[in-house]
Amino acid sequence: MNASAPRPVVLITGAARRVGAVIARYLHAAGHDIALHYRSSKSAAMELLADLEQTRAGSTLALSMDLAETERVPELVSSTIARFGRLDALINNASTFYPTAVGSTSITQWQELFSSNAQAPYFLSQAAAPHLRVSRGCIVNLVDLYASQPLAGHTVYCMAKAALTMMTQSLARELAPEVRVNAIAPGAVLWPESGKPAAEQAAMIARTPLRRAGTPEDIAKATLFLLRDADFITGQILRVDGGRSL
Repeated sequence: MNASAPRPVVLITGAARRVGAVIARYLHAAGHDIALHYRSSKSAAMELLADLEQTRAGSTLALSMDLAETERVPELVSSTIARFGRLDALINNASTFYPTAVGSTSITQWQELFSSNAQAPYFLSQAAAPHLRVSRGCIVNLVDLYASQPLAGHTVYCMAKAALTMMTQSLARELAPEVRVNAIAPGAVLWPESGKPAAEQAAMIARTPLRRAGTPEDIAKATLFLLRDADFITGQILRVDGGRSL
């Protein structure tokens, strides 16, 4: 990267922990300044930012918000612009995941799952688009292979991720040619925080051609590729799943 050029700025939602935190560290190491959104994981966010600031002072911004407050979502973009003066990429990583049984799904569950997985990414992308047009930047959405292959017991989650997948493809047309929009569909990368029985883990890996679970670093590498090296790629869903979707 040209040392005299301004550093590219990326806004990442849900970046304090798990895959989002690894993406933040990876992009920061590649020379990006980071606007890091979190909801409730303040201590993890502050620890992450302290580490990144120690590496490169003045390179981060912490942004706390509940993405369910849709009318406030554009503030994430305006705060990023106020701090850095530019925006080069938006990573819609934040996600809510839990089962919803057909027959007992509540309106609250529907709203929670659609809010983080579809609604907030859309309105955040809408707010970011004018700035990304200027920088000829890009959007990367974290979707799921279950957007096209339903997971038992998770109908509403699968529907929300399917909406995010279509949003990726539609915005790729709507925002072209200045802004590229792509998505990553991870396979088994991190097991749910509530745990997953060892037998189920083994069975899932057995169905994966590469015979292993993925890592958050696999997703971070794919994200950097889409940001930095994929100038002629837009509207695509990159499956980083070890071949499991086959």
